[in-house]
Amino acid sequence: MTDIPRPEYPRPQFVRNEWINLNGTAWTFEFDFGKSGIARGCHKATGFDTAINVPFCPESTLSGIGHTDFIEQLFYHRKLEIPADWEGKRILLHFGAVDYECVGYLNGVEVGRHTGGSSSFTFDLTGKALPGNTYDFVLFVKDDVRSGNQMSGKQSPRYESHGCFYTRVTGIWQTVWLEPVAMYGLKRCFITPDLDNGMFHFKPELYQEKPGMRLQIKVKAGGQEVGSAEMAAVSGMSCSVALSFINAWAPGNPFLYDIEYTLTDNGTVIDQVSSYCGLRKIHIEGNKVFLNNKQFYFRLVLDQGFYRTGIWTAPTDADLKQDIELSMACGFNGARLHQKVFEDRFHYWADKLGYITWGESPSWGVYFLAPRWGDGVAHTMEQYWCSYGRFKMEWREIMEQCTNHPSIVAWSPANETAHMERIDYYKSTLTDIYDMTKLIDPTRPCNETSGYHHVKTDLWTVHAYRKDAESLKKTLTGEEQGSKYPVFMLTPAFEYEAYKGQPYINDEFGGFMYLPPDKTGRFAENTWGYYGMEIKNDDEFLAKIKEQTIVMAELPDFSGYCYTQLTDVEQEQNGVLTYDRVPKAPLQKLRDAFCVNPEWFE
Repeated sequence: MTDIPRPEYPRPQFVRNEWINLNGTAWTFEFDFGKSGIARGCHKATGFDTAINVPFCPESTLSGIGHTDFIEQLFYHRKLEIPADWEGKRILLHFGAVDYECVGYLNGVEVGRHTGGSSSFTFDLTGKALPGNTYDFVLFVKDDVRSGNQMSGKQSPRYESHGCFYTRVTGIWQTVWLEPVAMYGLKRCFITPDLDNGMFHFKPELYQEKPGMRLQIKVKAGGQEVGSAEMAAVSGMSCSVALSFINAWAPGNPFLYDIEYTLTDNGTVIDQVSSYCGLRKIHIEGNKVFLNNKQFYFRLVLDQGFYRTGIWTAPTDADLKQDIELSMACGFNGARLHQKVFEDRFHYWADKLGYITWGESPSWGVYFLAPRWGDGVAHTMEQYWCSYGRFKMEWREIMEQCTNHPSIVAWSPANETAHMERIDYYKSTLTDIYDMTKLIDPTRPCNETSGYHHVKTDLWTVHAYRKDAESLKKTLTGEEQGSKYPVFMLTPAFEYEAYKGQPYINDEFGGFMYLPPDKTGRFAENTWGYYGMEIKNDDEFLAKIKEQTIVMAELPDFSGYCYTQLTDVEQEQNGVLTYDRVPKAPLQKLRDAFCVNPEWFE
């Protein structure tokens, strides 16, 4: 499989040995600018004229296309060959992600559909694709970042990239693969680490159930079994495994337990899956965050996950690992994964390397959270609730697919929200988002909206971009607004919830624009950063960073920060790395600037 892009197994926490990677140039495609493709029978196609390199989106250079104008509809085609020895198996066609809506057709007949540009999904082809046969598979994609009805993150709603909005992503942008699974196989299994009681809790879900089926779970450490359990295979019923060896996962000690699932039917093995997990605990006491019952200080960096040649898709698996390693070398102990759902392979490397992350939705683009970039379009309450319904559906899928990763320690469903015509609607939706998030996962803190207008939150986050240390301190202490509360609002705070003593975090600051003359030039004519081009050399750049991290380190009731940002992204030139991942200052000096308090828990 080394001759195709992104050949590695895409789902490291749920691995089966038998699978077929469908990435590469066996795909062809056709734009549907006139939105007439269905009427013209494109869903029944046996191929299109232009090849495309999947899993890279057509806007990217790695796709072989590089079309960066708006793409509201397109069609993909690929021949699907189903191995003859898959007889009697469930045949699953998996998609890491497709932006935004899609419908799949097999020989012109619909076989599945999905809505949501960042969540993984599967088309079950059982009984429709017969082993030993070849089929024409067509994927019809619809994507409209200007609609106000879909999460699009930092994809530009204008023709050009501008400000903090970048090149769009349409269609397939993560790995596609085929997999044979037992008819009564294991669909997924949720894992909850329980550090205080020294165990893992497992909640399986099966494709189908019948009497006589058993699920055996083995947990291993360094190849040795340290716990096991067996249960009747029933979806949704929990099973606990006590551990004879306890080793807590943390930055500096990213210990992972190997997990083996074996499903039997009256004693006969019908399914086997390999997994892993980390034993760790994240909780809040008063205004402090604790990791594994020790106080923890967040030294996060804002990571947008854009790549010059792949846009949302990393060119290689090694690029994902390198981003984390470079971030850690700069002194960060984690990242706020900003306005993008990162692929499972990124989370795998974060788990392996001991890198804390906050999982976030690409919430920008949906009308109910904030005005759509001043477009002047009149919106209705019907659209408000339509966009909200889509958001909830996709956010649930995102959480469920990511929840087993120990590196994820907090959820941020939304970013920089502001109420529109009706503050009562705003309050009700933000409350509902928080409640849904905690219902799905009560083990992690929820930062219901990063920065701006909090309604119901476990973490009190602000976005305080300031040019110098003195003004930053005034903002973070409330002196700037004449308030005893740490608030940072766009409108009077009395309309919203007051600070209730949660952990206080400046989860966006910095953004210092700096282009070392020996590193790289401008990406575009509209290059920008928060403070222009005033920084002239490495020493000034590092001094700006350090004076602000010192301010935050000295605040007694502070729990951490998130620096904007890890890399430059297109015209936004405020990273500590260039867009090509070249450090803008020596790594050790960057580390010294971000790690100013030696007592911080590593």
